Amino acid sequence: MVGEGTGKAITFVGINYVPEPTGIAPYTAGMARGLAANGHSVRVVTGYPHYPQWRVLDGYTGRTMHEDIDGVSVKRVHHVVPSTLSTMRRSAMEVHFGLRAVFSRWGRPDVVVVVSPALLSSSLVALRARLTRTPIVTWVQDIYTLGLTQSGASDRAESTVRRVETSLLRGSTRIVAIHERFKRYLVNELRVGDNVDVVRNWSHVHMTTTDRDDEVRLLHGWADDDVVVLHAGNMGAKQGLENVVAASRVAHDSGSRVKFVLVGDGNQRARLEALDPNPRLQFIDPLPDGLFERTLSSADVLLVNERPGLTEMSVPSKLTTYYAAGRPVIAAVDSTSITAEEMQLSGAGPSVGPSDPSALVTSAEMLAARADLAASHVAAAQAFRTAHLSEAAAVKAFERALLRAIGGQASLTVTAENSTGVELS
Repeated sequence: MVGEGTGKAITFVGINYVPEPTGIAPYTAGMARGLAANGHSVRVVTGYPHYPQWRVLDGYTGRTMHEDIDGVSVKRVHHVVPSTLSTMRRSAMEVHFGLRAVFSRWGRPDVVVVVSPALLSSSLVALRARLTRTPIVTWVQDIYTLGLTQSGASDRAESTVRRVETSLLRGSTRIVAIHERFKRYLVNELRVGDNVDVVRNWSHVHMTTTDRDDEVRLLHGWADDDVVVLHAGNMGAKQGLENVVAASRVAHDSGSRVKFVLVGDGNQRARLEALDPNPRLQFIDPLPDGLFERTLSSADVLLVNERPGLTEMSVPSKLTTYYAAGRPVIAAVDSTSITAEEMQLSGAGPSVGPSDPSALVTSAEMLAARADLAASHVAAAQAFRTAHLSEAAAVKAFERALLRAIGGQASLTVTAENSTGVELS
């Protein structure tokens, strides 16, 4: 908690916010809520909810909307949402949102937080902040330059994006990265300076129970003896879910009890559904709060899958959710990836190669056959979550980064009696 009378005016600008259920939105909303609860005046300028289904949700109309969500003043500005994704269409969306955000009223913030992605809109917003001499904190959830490098983009495209990204980061008062490996890349490769703080994303899903719910399994058509391997969240190119479709074919042809379930939406969903329909593969639309959590806990195994070649690009937000669900996790990822490192640190479950569908099926069958092994992975993941992924710790660390940006670091103290908050003397 901040000391009495020391609350700051903080404006977040980012295209994603609740009620979007996955990706960056829950973290931006949770951080804004936590800072408001700590006595700060928090505003958010955001877009209309559109992710991961890539269409604006029903009920969000007009050019602007104003909401109060958990003590946070939220202004939404309408922007284009591409029905089919391409680099140009996504760039156009970011620029449109960025221009609308730039010309919105922010109040008189002590600090502006821009959330990247989206890079182009963040760059536009940061320009306005610099012109008004407002401290800028850039919150890096993904690194664009690294993503282009690992996706095999042209040298020209990579060079252009690198210039934009390094300009944004070098012009920021402080940078917040979500992982130490992100920080190393920003400092050593992009050479942004030494003003980088690390604040991990936290486990934002609150489970009322982690017990298997037979009614939920019946609702989804899962048999008692199905070994349900569930992937939740975005179905995009980065997830490389063709591997899961291939694994479902392996399971079907071998008579395995493993059933792969993909919950969510994304620009690759229609293609994946048409790729190889079979009884061991199921797609489920995004689920509402409550049913989503019960569905996770009613699966047998939870899955994170990444396209081959992704090693440094991102930390999948679904891991923090999975750790809360009381189920072992399989990661089908490159062995040198951030995700593989996180799985090793957490002990949440085994990792297999991202292009080995047979290994994925075998790993799921092993966890189903070894209840003791599955339970040990669950216990390890929940212990890791408690120790490293608490929302209170993330809010405290982020608050300290904001205060450094504003210039209050010299007077920032953390009391031993109240180690969950900060005070300004």
